[in-house]
Amino acid sequence: MALQESGEMYLETIYVLSKSHTNVRSVDIGEELGYSRPSVSRAMHLLKDEGLVKIDEYGFVKLTEAGTILAKRIYERHTVLTKLFVDLGVDEKIAAEDACRIEHYISDESFEAIKTHMAKH
Repeated sequence: MALQESGEMYLETIYVLSKSHTNVRSVDIGEELGYSRPSVSRAMHLLKDEGLVKIDEYGFVKLTEAGTILAKRIYERHTVLTKLFVDLGVDEKIAAEDACRIEHYISDESFEAIKTHMAKH
């Protein structure tokens, strides 16, 4: 399933927040991304319709199994690319920002080549 960049950003954010929060709320997601409450609400409903998130009766957002798989993939790309750029001498903040942009567009083949290269060096 191909998501737009914004959908991937939401999944990654939910994943990261769920590592440090017992329960993730839409307001937490909005604060983290700097998005308005209506934007987050609309996105959560779209992701729910795609079967990537569940929203319980208390409004807590949880990734489904499919959502978790995609979120982990996106997060891995972010962390690996950030590390690559930092290792190349890029400032950590800039490296993370650049990785965030690239992670949504890099092909699987190129990403696997980067991981293989980094493992060798």
